[in-house]
Amino acid sequence: MKFILAVVGMAMFLEGLPYFLFPEKTKKVLAEIQEQPPINLKIIGFILLALGLLITFFSTLINSD
Repeated sequence: MKFILAVVGMAMFLEGLPYFLFPEKTKKVLAEIQEQPPINLKIIGFILLALGLLITFFSTLINSD
């Protein structure tokens, strides 16, 4: 449970960084995202999901020593 909370905390930290460090740029990027067709967002989302799963899988192999 401690590990899950640490991961959630790190994710929240990383998600909050752009809003804190570059608020104006973040607003521009979010506006550009809204102009993208839904299929582009689905493709990007799928790629990020697949990469996240691969990283998680390989990190469990590395840490299983």
